[in-house]
Amino acid sequence: MQNPDRRAKQIVVIGYDGVQALDVVGPMEVFAIANLHAPQHMPRYEIMLASPAGGLVKCSSAGGIRLGDAVALDSLPDGIDTIIVAGGSEDGLRGLIFETSLIQWLKSRAATTRRLASVCTGAFVLAAGGFLDGKRATTHWKSVALLKELRAQVEVEPDAIFVADPPVFTSAGITAGIDLCLALVEADCGAQTALSVARQMVLFMRRPGGQSQFSAGLAMQVKATPRLRSLLNEILEDPTGDLSGPALAARAGMSERTFSRSFRKETGSTPARFVEDARIERAKTLLETSDWPLARVAECSGFGSLHALHRAFQKRLASTPSFYRDRFMIK
Repeated sequence: MQNPDRRAKQIVVIGYDGVQALDVVGPMEVFAIANLHAPQHMPRYEIMLASPAGGLVKCSSAGGIRLGDAVALDSLPDGIDTIIVAGGSEDGLRGLIFETSLIQWLKSRAATTRRLASVCTGAFVLAAGGFLDGKRATTHWKSVALLKELRAQVEVEPDAIFVADPPVFTSAGITAGIDLCLALVEADCGAQTALSVARQMVLFMRRPGGQSQFSAGLAMQVKATPRLRSLLNEILEDPTGDLSGPALAARAGMSERTFSRSFRKETGSTPARFVEDARIERAKTLLETSDWPLARVAECSGFGSLHALHRAFQKRLASTPSFYRDRFMIK
């Protein structure tokens, strides 16, 4: 028998002209499907699309996609559980921040809302309102530098799928909003419900917040000169052995000082950071595809010791190697 006092959790996704359609539809589908799989004693989700004025929302997507029946902000009920601001075009975001009362509305609702979240560039709205000040946050990888520049008070995590710094939650670009909402469903309804939702949505796997938006070295290789790109590929192919600054400089045929300066200029990273990224990526692959002991994983990914492997995963992924394997091992 269901509890008659059980009240639905109201989830509001905020759209606007220029919004990215998947930033809206993806999260809404997660919560809608969760209603089909959540335990009977759990509250169901009531999902609403809202916009500053209500009515029709014109998306940025090619083909002129429009979302209808959005509820005006002033008409939304009290007691909203979760507010999610979707990302979108630069013009759409600028209009949302400067030409509507959304920021003031969010401030008026923040104290009574359990969770405030963003998808992709929706983080700029939360930043503009000061909701991310002193907090960790992320956004689409192409926009992290701009977010850092515009709001220095935000501790931007440039390579995270999503970041939880309650009561604020932010996600990376587009499909990462689905990962974030799956994590919210798991927190509300348990891991089994979230897994059932992921399966129904035919997702290959649920990514934790610490998983990278893209593989180590991908963006760096695009920017690097052919000379350095060859060295980056060598590190990715074999992240073991001596990859210290002096050793890498010798392989590149440069002085250590010149190498360090050139590396940072061409990649935006330090050599040590790139090496650690490459080793973490190799360790993740081994954890996903083998049942090797963790000590062997550490050795074959270049960490040298189990302690170093644990320390790197905790620092960079907020996870342990064992937890990562339990979640992502291909069985």
